[in-house]
Amino acid sequence: MNKTSSIITIGREFGSGGRQIGQEIANYFGIKCYDKELLEHAASDSGICKELFEHHDEKPTNSFLYSLVMDTYSFGYSSAGFNEMPMNHKIFLAQFEAIKKLAGEGPCVMVGRCADYALADWKDCFSVFIHANMDARIRRIAQKYNLSDKKAKDTIVKTDKSRSSYYNYYTNKKWGDAQSYHLCLDSSKLGIENTAKVIIEAVKIFDESKK
Repeated sequence: MNKTSSIITIGREFGSGGRQIGQEIANYFGIKCYDKELLEHAASDSGICKELFEHHDEKPTNSFLYSLVMDTYSFGYSSAGFNEMPMNHKIFLAQFEAIKKLAGEGPCVMVGRCADYALADWKDCFSVFIHANMDARIRRIAQKYNLSDKKAKDTIVKTDKSRSSYYNYYTNKKWGDAQSYHLCLDSSKLGIENTAKVIIEAVKIFDESKK
């Protein structure tokens, strides 16, 4: 059995194969891979309905009061401030809490949703960003969702813009910037399987460095 002591977080451009790569890494190490499953856990733990999490999933808000929300978060959900907070703020904090809770249960793979930021202080967190050239992403999305190339490209641009704005807004870091991650890889150059293999080998090195 291949084992790891790490929580692997994966940021990804839309169409780069991030979810599939995450699943392959999780299968190799025999650990869980959380993507949209994070929303289910956050919904269950917070009591907020799952549909609201899906509606706000990795989508930015223009009215986020960063310092206020993080101050409220530090006091926990019981505070009056949390109860009065807009729903999109509650959802971000509930996801934040769910990510930390799942990480506390042991090694796993987490895809998207600012997981690298939520676990920034965890010595066992290894963060990855996966990107790919536009042509490769168009081919992948067009085939997967049976879209025209134009529609696929429009969907990619829109989704990336949303993910980028969401990440930048909530983390005060830059989505896709190499300095924000331990490792950045181009899946259109390496291929999905080889990208997963490179990450697996990098995680092994990371695990050894902690001993």
